[in-house]
Amino acid sequence: MAVDRTAEVPARVRPGRPRSEQARAAVVRATSELLHEIGLRAMTTEQIAARSGVSKATIYKWWPNKYAVAIDAFLSEILADSPDPDTGSARRDFTLLLQGVCHFYTGSSGQVFAQLIGEAQFDRDVASELQDGLIQARRATLRAIWDRGVARGELRPDVDADIAIDLIIGPALYRLMIGHAGLDDAAAATIVDTAIRGLSV
Repeated sequence: MAVDRTAEVPARVRPGRPRSEQARAAVVRATSELLHEIGLRAMTTEQIAARSGVSKATIYKWWPNKYAVAIDAFLSEILADSPDPDTGSARRDFTLLLQGVCHFYTGSSGQVFAQLIGEAQFDRDVASELQDGLIQARRATLRAIWDRGVARGELRPDVDADIAIDLIIGPALYRLMIGHAGLDDAAAATIVDTAIRGLSV
């Protein structure tokens, strides 16, 4: 059974009556369990409702589709695996965060997450939910690390921050999707070290 990490997830606000955090946690937990047991495509909103004890109608008030619920479930796991460490060193922060991301990618949710990315290539709504619900949250953490590094004089202020973030996080996602190389702690450290060589002051 998946670990309940829903308390760590910032709820995305949608119009309407405020959601019960207990019910929301039950939905995200049930979704995480179903993702591990039967996978993204096989999972249905009806199954989420049955397992969580939250009505299908209520789920649709809070999320537009099962993919949006899945994204919240994935976000809870990624935040648990790779929070912002804020160690005082940008290189160390990026390394720890990327190692956490790699742990998520190589864990039981990694291939399901890859399926979600695949779905996003063909479904605009899924792509939008993925971008708004997960990608922006991860990039905000990476941007905070970058900005701290620039402020401390560790990183080059003349480099485009978005491109720098792509250089750091992109190789791990590429390895997840293609599977041509490893995603262990050593690989994450090497990726960050290589990128930082060109990004350091």
